[in-house]
Amino acid sequence: MTREDIIAKVNSLLAEEFEIDESEFAPEANLKETLQLDSINLVDLIALVQFNYKITIPVEDLKKIQTFNNLYDYIEEHQS
Repeated sequence: MTREDIIAKVNSLLAEEFEIDESEFAPEANLKETLQLDSINLVDLIALVQFNYKITIPVEDLKKIQTFNNLYDYIEEHQS
């Protein structure tokens, strides 16, 4: 899966799950602010990514994922 594929799929999944238009997603935008995530929504986000990409995101890695780019990078680095 190319980075472009990852970006397109992630943006589509997040837009549908959090009911926010994809045009709101900028690579350097803060995930929590853009998606208006509270702790429960953050768990939903992690579950969505783990399910769709068959990767595990340990709690200690969550603080590394602040922006959309961080999320795309993480998926790209950890996909099989």
